[in-house]
Amino acid sequence: MPRTTTTRTTVTRTRKSLWRTLLQLSLVASVLIISGCEGSRFGSSIEDSLEPDPQLAEEAEDSAEIDPSTDGDGDTDSDTSSDKDPSNAQQKPSAGAASNSDTDKPDDTASKPEESPPAVIAGDYRDIDKAPEEVQPYLVDLIELDLLEVRAPEAPTPAPTPTPTAEGTAPPPKPPTPPAAPAADEFRPNQAMTRREYARWLLAVNNRFYAGERTRKIRPGVTSSQPVFQDVPVTDPDFAAIQGLAEAGIIPSPLTGSSTTVTFRPNAPLTRKDLLLWKVPLDTRQALPTANVSAVQEAWGFQDAAKIEPRALQAVLADYQNGDFANIRRAFNYTTLFQPDKAATRAEGAAVLWRFGNPAEGITAAEIRNPNQTSTPNNEEADSTEADG
Repeated sequence: MPRTTTTRTTVTRTRKSLWRTLLQLSLVASVLIISGCEGSRFGSSIEDSLEPDPQLAEEAEDSAEIDPSTDGDGDTDSDTSSDKDPSNAQQKPSAGAASNSDTDKPDDTASKPEESPPAVIAGDYRDIDKAPEEVQPYLVDLIELDLLEVRAPEAPTPAPTPTPTAEGTAPPPKPPTPPAAPAADEFRPNQAMTRREYARWLLAVNNRFYAGERTRKIRPGVTSSQPVFQDVPVTDPDFAAIQGLAEAGIIPSPLTGSSTTVTFRPNAPLTRKDLLLWKVPLDTRQALPTANVSAVQEAWGFQDAAKIEPRALQAVLADYQNGDFANIRRAFNYTTLFQPDKAATRAEGAAVLWRFGNPAEGITAAEIRNPNQTSTPNNEEADSTEADG
Protein backbone atom coordinates (compact mmCIF):
# COMPACT_ATOMS: atom_id res chain seq x y z
CA MET A 1 0.00 0.00 0.00
CA PRO A 2 1.30 3.39 -0.78
CA ARG A 3 2.74 5.43 2.08
CA THR A 4 0.33 8.33 1.48
CA THR A 5 -2.77 6.17 1.97
CA THR A 6 -1.42 4.77 5.26
CA THR A 7 -0.77 8.21 6.64
CA ARG A 8 -4.27 9.42 5.82
CA THR A 9 -5.81 6.37 7.48
CA THR A 10 -3.82 7.00 10.64
CA VAL A 11 -4.85 10.64 10.79
CA THR A 12 -8.49 9.74 10.29
CA ARG A 13 -8.40 7.20 13.15
CA THR A 14 -6.73 9.70 15.45
CA ARG A 15 -9.38 12.33 14.76
CA LYS A 16 -12.17 9.84 15.44
CA SER A 17 -10.52 8.83 18.72
CA LEU A 18 -10.25 12.42 19.83
CA TRP A 19 -13.90 13.19 19.01
CA ARG A 20 -15.00 10.05 20.83
CA THR A 21 -13.02 11.13 23.95
CA LEU A 22 -14.48 14.61 23.86
CA LEU A 23 -17.99 13.20 23.52
CA GLN A 24 -17.44 10.94 26.55
CA LEU A 25 -16.15 13.80 28.64
CA SER A 26 -19.11 15.99 27.76
CA LEU A 27 -21.49 13.20 28.70
CA VAL A 28 -19.80 12.72 32.06
CA ALA A 29 -19.94 16.47 32.74
CA SER A 30 -23.64 16.53 31.92
CA VAL A 31 -24.30 13.62 34.25
CA LEU A 32 -22.43 15.33 37.06
CA ILE A 33 -24.36 18.56 36.57
CA ILE A 34 -27.70 16.73 36.56
CA SER A 35 -26.76 14.58 39.57
CA GLY A 36 -25.67 17.61 41.52
CA CYS A 37 -29.21 18.94 41.58
CA GLU A 38 -30.79 19.13 45.09
CA GLY A 39 -32.66 15.97 46.01
CA SER A 40 -30.89 13.72 43.44
CA ARG A 41 -30.02 10.34 44.90
CA PHE A 42 -27.12 9.96 42.58
CA GLY A 43 -25.96 13.45 43.45
CA SER A 44 -26.12 12.63 47.15
CA SER A 45 -23.98 9.57 46.58
CA ILE A 46 -21.49 11.61 44.67
CA GLU A 47 -21.47 14.25 47.45
CA ASP A 48 -20.82 11.56 50.01
CA SER A 49 -17.94 10.30 47.98
CA LEU A 50 -16.55 13.81 47.75
CA GLU A 51 -16.67 14.47 51.58
CA PRO A 52 -13.21 15.08 53.07
CA ASP A 53 -11.44 12.43 55.03
CA PRO A 54 -12.08 12.96 58.82
CA GLN A 55 -8.43 12.45 59.55
CA LEU A 56 -7.54 15.08 56.98
CA ALA A 57 -10.18 17.40 58.47
CA GLU A 58 -8.63 17.09 61.97
CA GLU A 59 -5.23 17.87 60.55
CA ALA A 60 -6.71 20.92 58.86
CA GLU A 61 -8.21 22.10 62.18
CA ASP A 62 -4.87 21.65 63.95
CA SER A 63 -3.11 23.64 61.29
CA ALA A 64 -5.81 26.32 61.55
CA GLU A 65 -5.05 26.76 65.28
CA ILE A 66 -1.50 27.75 64.43
CA ASP A 67 -2.31 30.63 62.14
CA PRO A 68 0.73 32.41 60.71
CA SER A 69 -1.19 35.65 61.09
CA THR A 70 -0.96 35.34 64.92
CA ASP A 71 2.09 35.89 67.10
CA GLY A 72 3.46 33.64 69.82
CA ASP A 73 1.06 35.00 72.45
CA GLY A 74 -2.01 34.14 70.43
CA ASP A 75 -2.78 37.78 69.60
CA THR A 76 -4.23 38.24 66.13
CA ASP A 77 -2.83 40.91 63.86
CA SER A 78 -5.06 43.86 63.14
CA ASP A 79 -5.58 42.76 59.53
CA THR A 80 -6.97 39.34 60.58
CA SER A 81 -8.85 40.43 63.70
CA SER A 82 -11.99 38.45 64.49
CA ASP A 83 -13.78 41.74 65.04
CA LYS A 84 -14.18 41.92 61.26
CA ASP A 85 -16.29 38.76 61.28
CA PRO A 86 -19.93 39.78 61.69
CA SER A 87 -20.78 36.45 63.28
CA ASN A 88 -18.19 37.01 65.97
CA ALA A 89 -19.45 40.53 66.48
CA GLN A 90 -22.88 39.13 67.30
CA GLN A 91 -21.61 36.47 69.68
CA LYS A 92 -19.03 38.54 71.59
CA PRO A 93 -20.35 41.52 73.57
CA SER A 94 -18.41 44.73 73.35
CA ALA A 95 -16.09 45.85 76.16
CA GLY A 96 -18.45 48.66 77.09
CA ALA A 97 -21.38 46.28 77.39
CA ALA A 98 -19.36 43.93 79.56
CA SER A 99 -18.31 46.70 81.90
CA ASN A 100 -21.87 47.95 82.17
CA SER A 101 -23.17 44.52 83.03
CA ASP A 102 -20.48 44.11 85.67
CA THR A 103 -21.25 47.42 87.31
CA ASP A 104 -24.95 46.54 87.50
CA LYS A 105 -24.11 43.60 89.75
CA PRO A 106 -23.08 44.45 93.31
CA ASP A 107 -19.69 43.02 94.21
CA ASP A 108 -20.01 41.74 97.75
CA THR A 109 -16.52 40.26 97.84
CA ALA A 110 -14.68 43.41 96.86
CA SER A 111 -13.58 45.45 99.85
CA LYS A 112 -12.45 49.04 99.72
CA PRO A 113 -8.86 49.59 100.86
CA GLU A 114 -8.50 51.44 104.12
CA GLU A 115 -7.55 55.04 103.61
CA SER A 116 -4.17 55.88 105.11
CA PRO A 117 -4.05 58.88 107.43
CA PRO A 118 -2.66 62.06 105.88
CA ALA A 119 1.05 62.57 106.34
CA VAL A 120 2.10 65.06 109.00
CA ILE A 121 3.88 67.88 107.22
CA ALA A 122 5.70 70.79 108.83
CA GLY A 123 7.51 73.36 106.75
CA ASP A 124 9.28 71.52 103.98
CA TYR A 125 9.56 68.27 105.97
CA ARG A 126 7.33 65.32 105.05
CA ASP A 127 8.56 62.72 107.53
CA ILE A 128 7.26 64.23 110.77
CA ASP A 129 4.76 61.36 111.03
CA LYS A 130 7.68 59.04 111.77
CA ALA A 131 8.10 60.66 115.18
CA PRO A 132 6.13 59.33 118.16
CA GLU A 133 2.53 60.44 117.79
CA GLU A 134 2.43 62.41 121.04
CA VAL A 135 5.57 64.35 120.06
CA GLN A 136 4.46 65.31 116.54
CA PRO A 137 2.53 68.45 117.62
CA TYR A 138 5.67 69.80 119.33
CA LEU A 139 7.69 69.28 116.18
CA VAL A 140 5.07 70.93 113.99
CA ASP A 141 4.90 74.04 116.17
CA LEU A 142 8.66 74.57 116.39
CA ILE A 143 9.31 73.83 112.72
CA GLU A 144 6.53 76.16 111.60
CA LEU A 145 8.18 78.86 113.73
CA ASP A 146 11.45 78.11 111.88
CA LEU A 147 13.25 77.37 115.15
CA LEU A 148 14.67 73.91 114.36
CA GLU A 149 17.24 74.61 111.70
CA VAL A 150 18.74 71.45 110.23
CA ARG A 151 21.94 71.73 108.25
CA ALA A 152 23.41 69.26 105.80
CA PRO A 153 26.20 67.19 107.34
CA GLU A 154 29.72 68.29 106.58
CA ALA A 155 31.32 66.62 103.59
CA PRO A 156 33.74 63.89 104.70
CA THR A 157 37.42 64.49 104.20
CA PRO A 158 38.55 62.61 101.07
CA ALA A 159 40.79 59.65 101.76
CA PRO A 160 44.41 60.02 100.69
CA THR A 161 45.48 58.28 97.52
CA PRO A 162 47.02 54.91 98.43
CA THR A 163 50.71 54.60 97.70
CA PRO A 164 51.86 51.82 95.38
CA THR A 165 52.74 48.63 97.21
CA ALA A 166 55.46 46.18 96.48
CA GLU A 167 54.64 43.13 94.45
CA GLY A 168 53.18 40.31 96.49
CA THR A 169 51.77 42.54 99.25
CA ALA A 170 48.05 43.17 99.75
CA PRO A 171 46.74 46.64 98.81
CA PRO A 172 45.46 48.85 101.65
CA PRO A 173 41.72 48.53 102.42
CA LYS A 174 39.35 50.99 100.78
CA PRO A 175 37.86 53.68 103.03
CA PRO A 176 34.23 53.13 104.07
CA THR A 177 31.56 54.71 101.91
CA PRO A 178 30.09 57.77 103.67
CA PRO A 179 26.36 57.60 104.48
CA ALA A 180 23.98 59.19 102.02
CA ALA A 181 23.01 62.76 102.82
CA PRO A 182 19.38 63.20 103.93
CA ALA A 183 16.92 64.50 101.39
CA ALA A 184 15.90 68.14 101.53
CA ASP A 185 12.39 67.24 102.77
CA GLU A 186 13.57 64.91 105.56
CA PHE A 187 13.81 66.04 109.18
CA ARG A 188 14.61 62.56 110.50
CA PRO A 189 12.93 63.06 113.90
CA ASN A 190 14.21 59.76 115.31
CA GLN A 191 17.84 60.48 114.43
CA ALA A 192 20.24 61.20 117.28
CA MET A 193 20.60 64.92 117.89
CA THR A 194 24.09 66.38 117.90
CA ARG A 195 25.40 68.67 120.60
CA ARG A 196 25.76 71.55 118.17
CA GLU A 197 22.16 71.14 116.96
CA TYR A 198 20.76 71.29 120.47
CA ALA A 199 22.87 74.32 121.38
CA ARG A 200 21.69 76.11 118.24
CA TRP A 201 18.03 75.25 118.87
CA LEU A 202 18.18 76.02 122.60
CA LEU A 203 19.47 79.54 122.06
CA ALA A 204 17.08 80.22 119.15
CA VAL A 205 13.96 79.00 120.97
CA ASN A 206 14.75 80.78 124.23
CA ASN A 207 15.38 84.11 122.53
CA ARG A 208 12.27 83.79 120.36
CA PHE A 209 10.02 82.91 123.29
CA TYR A 210 11.35 85.85 125.32
CA ALA A 211 11.84 88.25 122.45
CA GLY A 212 10.14 91.02 124.45
CA GLU A 213 11.99 90.30 127.71
CA ARG A 214 15.63 91.24 127.46
CA THR A 215 16.44 89.96 130.95
CA ARG A 216 15.53 86.39 129.89
CA LYS A 217 17.35 86.35 126.57
CA ILE A 218 20.79 84.81 126.11
CA ARG A 219 23.41 86.91 124.37
CA PRO A 220 25.10 85.06 121.50
CA GLY A 221 28.88 84.90 121.51
CA VAL A 222 30.84 87.41 119.46
CA THR A 223 33.86 86.67 117.33
CA SER A 224 36.03 89.04 119.33
CA SER A 225 35.77 86.75 122.38
CA GLN A 226 38.31 84.09 123.17
CA PRO A 227 36.77 80.71 122.26
CA VAL A 228 35.78 78.77 125.35
CA PHE A 229 36.28 75.39 123.67
CA GLN A 230 39.29 74.37 121.67
CA ASP A 231 37.20 72.58 119.01
CA VAL A 232 34.74 75.45 118.45
CA PRO A 233 36.70 78.28 116.83
CA VAL A 234 35.14 81.57 115.81
CA THR A 235 34.84 80.20 112.26
CA ASP A 236 32.48 77.44 113.38
CA PRO A 237 28.95 78.05 112.04
CA ASP A 238 27.51 77.48 115.55
CA PHE A 239 30.15 79.43 117.44
CA ALA A 240 27.71 82.19 118.45
CA ALA A 241 25.26 79.76 120.07
CA ILE A 242 27.82 77.50 121.77
CA GLN A 243 29.95 80.37 122.99
CA GLY A 244 26.93 82.31 124.21
CA LEU A 245 25.54 79.38 126.22
CA ALA A 246 28.96 78.71 127.73
CA GLU A 247 29.45 82.35 128.73
CA ALA A 248 25.96 82.32 130.31
CA GLY A 249 26.93 79.29 132.40
CA ILE A 250 24.29 77.04 130.77
CA ILE A 251 26.85 74.65 129.25
CA PRO A 252 29.53 73.27 131.61
CA SER A 253 32.92 74.65 130.61
CA PRO A 254 36.13 75.93 132.19
CA LEU A 255 34.15 79.12 132.92
CA THR A 256 31.87 77.14 135.30
CA GLY A 257 34.78 75.42 137.03
CA SER A 258 34.95 72.32 134.80
CA SER A 259 38.64 72.64 134.09
CA THR A 260 38.73 69.29 132.31
CA THR A 261 36.01 70.28 129.88
CA VAL A 262 38.18 71.98 127.30
CA THR A 263 36.44 70.50 124.24
CA PHE A 264 32.80 70.65 123.29
CA ARG A 265 32.61 67.79 120.72
CA PRO A 266 29.96 69.58 118.64
CA ASN A 267 29.22 66.67 116.32
CA ALA A 268 28.87 64.05 119.08
CA PRO A 269 25.36 62.80 120.00
CA LEU A 270 23.66 64.67 122.81
CA THR A 271 22.93 62.51 125.85
CA ARG A 272 19.76 62.61 127.90
CA LYS A 273 21.60 63.95 130.93
CA ASP A 274 22.89 66.95 128.94
CA LEU A 275 19.43 67.42 127.41
CA LEU A 276 18.11 68.12 130.93
CA LEU A 277 21.24 69.79 132.32
CA TRP A 278 21.21 72.53 129.67
CA LYS A 279 17.46 73.14 129.64
CA VAL A 280 16.22 73.01 133.25
CA PRO A 281 18.16 76.13 134.39
CA LEU A 282 16.25 78.09 131.73
CA ASP A 283 12.97 76.81 133.22
CA THR A 284 13.72 77.57 136.86
CA ARG A 285 15.83 80.72 136.31
CA GLN A 286 17.51 79.99 139.64
CA ALA A 287 20.22 77.82 141.11
CA LEU A 288 19.64 74.10 140.89
CA PRO A 289 18.75 72.38 144.19
CA THR A 290 21.03 70.04 146.05
CA ALA A 291 20.31 66.46 145.03
CA ASN A 292 21.49 62.93 145.66
CA VAL A 293 20.64 59.49 144.34
CA SER A 294 18.12 58.74 147.11
CA ALA A 295 16.20 61.96 146.47
CA VAL A 296 15.96 61.25 142.74
CA GLN A 297 14.91 57.66 143.34
CA GLU A 298 12.20 58.78 145.72
CA ALA A 299 10.95 61.47 143.37
CA TRP A 300 11.09 59.74 140.00
CA GLY A 301 11.49 56.10 140.95
CA PHE A 302 14.37 55.72 138.48
CA GLN A 303 16.03 52.35 138.87
CA ASP A 304 19.25 53.68 137.34
CA ALA A 305 19.50 56.89 139.39
CA ALA A 306 22.94 55.81 140.64
CA LYS A 307 24.26 56.14 137.06
CA ILE A 308 23.39 59.84 136.86
CA GLU A 309 26.27 62.26 137.43
CA PRO A 310 25.96 64.65 140.42
CA ARG A 311 25.42 67.81 138.34
CA ALA A 312 22.79 66.08 136.18
CA LEU A 313 21.11 64.74 139.34
CA GLN A 314 20.37 68.33 140.33
CA ALA A 315 18.71 69.06 136.97
CA VAL A 316 16.66 65.85 137.10
CA LEU A 317 15.40 66.62 140.61
CA ALA A 318 14.60 70.22 139.69
CA ASP A 319 12.65 69.00 136.66
CA TYR A 320 10.49 66.88 138.95
CA GLN A 321 9.34 70.07 140.65
CA ASN A 322 7.75 71.13 137.35
CA GLY A 323 5.06 68.50 137.92
CA ASP A 324 3.12 67.67 134.78
CA PHE A 325 5.13 70.30 132.91
CA ALA A 326 8.36 68.33 133.51
CA ASN A 327 10.59 67.94 130.48
CA ILE A 328 11.15 64.25 131.22
CA ARG A 329 7.42 63.51 131.07
CA ARG A 330 6.99 65.47 127.86
CA ALA A 331 9.96 63.89 126.08
CA PHE A 332 9.96 60.31 127.39
CA ASN A 333 6.42 59.79 128.76
CA TYR A 334 6.22 57.41 131.71
CA THR A 335 9.46 55.58 132.42
CA THR A 336 11.30 54.08 135.38
CA LEU A 337 14.65 54.27 133.60
CA PHE A 338 16.33 57.56 132.78
CA GLN A 339 19.25 56.07 130.80
CA PRO A 340 21.42 59.18 131.26
CA ASP A 341 24.01 58.28 128.62
CA LYS A 342 21.54 57.33 125.91
CA ALA A 343 21.49 59.63 122.87
CA ALA A 344 18.47 61.93 122.68
CA THR A 345 16.62 62.13 119.38
CA ARG A 346 15.58 65.24 117.50
CA ALA A 347 11.95 64.55 118.38
CA GLU A 348 12.79 64.34 122.09
CA GLY A 349 14.76 67.56 121.86
CA ALA A 350 11.77 69.28 120.26
CA ALA A 351 9.50 68.02 123.05
CA VAL A 352 11.81 69.52 125.67
CA LEU A 353 12.15 72.86 123.85
CA TRP A 354 8.40 73.20 123.19
CA ARG A 355 7.82 74.77 126.63
CA PHE A 356 9.88 77.02 128.89
CA GLY A 357 9.01 77.98 132.47
CA ASN A 358 7.90 76.63 135.82
CA PRO A 359 4.43 75.40 136.84
CA ALA A 360 3.31 78.89 137.81
CA GLU A 361 4.26 80.60 134.58
CA GLY A 362 5.50 79.36 131.27
CA ILE A 363 5.30 79.80 127.53
CA THR A 364 4.90 77.29 124.70
CA ALA A 365 5.51 77.22 120.97
CA ALA A 366 1.76 76.87 120.45
CA GLU A 367 1.22 80.18 122.22
CA ILE A 368 3.87 81.85 120.08
CA ARG A 369 2.07 80.65 116.96
CA ASN A 370 -1.29 81.71 118.35
CA PRO A 371 -1.02 84.22 121.20
CA ASN A 372 -4.65 83.59 122.19
CA GLN A 373 -3.87 80.03 123.28
CA THR A 374 -3.17 79.08 126.88
CA SER A 375 -1.65 75.80 128.01
CA THR A 376 -2.41 73.45 130.87
CA PRO A 377 -0.85 70.04 131.54
CA ASN A 378 -3.85 68.29 130.00
CA ASN A 379 -4.34 70.36 126.86
CA GLU A 380 -0.85 70.91 125.54
CA GLU A 381 -1.39 68.75 122.47
CA ALA A 382 -4.90 70.10 121.91
CA ASP A 383 -3.58 73.66 121.93
CA SER A 384 -0.89 72.72 119.46
CA THR A 385 -3.40 71.04 117.15
CA GLU A 386 -5.77 73.98 117.28
CA ALA A 387 -2.91 76.31 116.47
CA ASP A 388 -2.34 74.40 113.25
CA GLY A 389 -5.80 75.45 112.12
